[in-house]
Amino acid sequence: MLLAVVVLALVVPLVLAAQQDETAAGATAFVANNVATAANADDLVQTSLGVPTDFSFAAHNLSLPSGFSVSLVGAGLQGPRFMAFDDAGNLLVAAAGAGAIYRYPGADGGITPTPRPPTPLLSGLDAPSNVALWGGYLYVGETSAVSRYAYDALSGSVGGREVVVPDLPRGGHSTRTVVFGADGSMYVSVGSSCNICDESDQRRAAVLRFAPDGSDYERFAWGLRNAVGLAIQPGSGLLWATVNERDNQGNEIPPDLVTIVQAGQNFGWPGCQPPAARPQAPGQDCSGITPPTIGIQAHSAPLGLAFSTGQAFPSDYANDLFVVQHGSWNREPPAPPKVLRVHFEGDQPVSARDFLTGWQDASGTRWGRPAGIAVAPDGSLILSDDQAGVLYRVSFST
Repeated sequence: MLLAVVVLALVVPLVLAAQQDETAAGATAFVANNVATAANADDLVQTSLGVPTDFSFAAHNLSLPSGFSVSLVGAGLQGPRFMAFDDAGNLLVAAAGAGAIYRYPGADGGITPTPRPPTPLLSGLDAPSNVALWGGYLYVGETSAVSRYAYDALSGSVGGREVVVPDLPRGGHSTRTVVFGADGSMYVSVGSSCNICDESDQRRAAVLRFAPDGSDYERFAWGLRNAVGLAIQPGSGLLWATVNERDNQGNEIPPDLVTIVQAGQNFGWPGCQPPAARPQAPGQDCSGITPPTIGIQAHSAPLGLAFSTGQAFPSDYANDLFVVQHGSWNREPPAPPKVLRVHFEGDQPVSARDFLTGWQDASGTRWGRPAGIAVAPDGSLILSDDQAGVLYRVSFST
């Protein structure tokens, strides 16, 4: 599997190099510096956001490829982040601002639009940012712990709280993302405590691996400043992550990352900058650093990611990767919130294009910031927006 990563890291930049902005410092062969916008801005069609009559939400426009539409299906949430559909087609949403998990009953392969959140399935949690389902349990990534609850998808009943990974470090990056791999292991990402520093806790800036009950801890991969999103690629079973790289290095460096992550890999933070492991300071040893699979716009803050099934979208979308970009806080002009589509041929990414844009105007003002993404049973996409407190549905019709 290590060979596959090396091949991807070498091939993908060469395939994508033709799209890059050659004038940007540090961008040698990656999808960086807003090139996806430059490559296909004219291919997106401005579309009115569908707002059901019982929603109190202002009219807005978003831009998507022709044939796609976007509408509201949820509102009134406090900081909705990552989501998951259970085996019965119900949508579970982690709302960090409310300290709660919400369960939206499934309907016709999606969820029924509702202007107010349902009664919380779980409440009183420590800023939950993520949910995962495995072995009859609902797992919740809280800032200080990973907890799980016996869960029945049909009835929506939950058991008592069981903490399987206690005492996770606080401070700094606070999200804790949980995903289960093809090997049945539980993977947990923990971000750094700072922008650039040497951590005293080896669990920080790393992806950790456990058995589902929290035993058998190991540090799986490290040098990942803030691996916010995790996803398993269908077919290959590879673990992918979105990584928010270091700030205050300039508008265009270093790129944020969308990358395969494998056991024992070191991605270089804090001492080495991607994509080419450039020393952060003179004299830093950057040998043995793993190159990322894909680099994207610096400071674009990629968060959620999900592989498309393609069943509700055109056939060439099958197995593609959608990446939610939250938008920058320290770039001028600000990198806009958007959704990026990474196109695959087989198991290999070959191009990247903007898929959904429009949350930010020319002045840099934003009315929303997408955060999480999930593929519904009918193949449509559900997006969370932690600024506007809403859920969107993206669908396609011929």
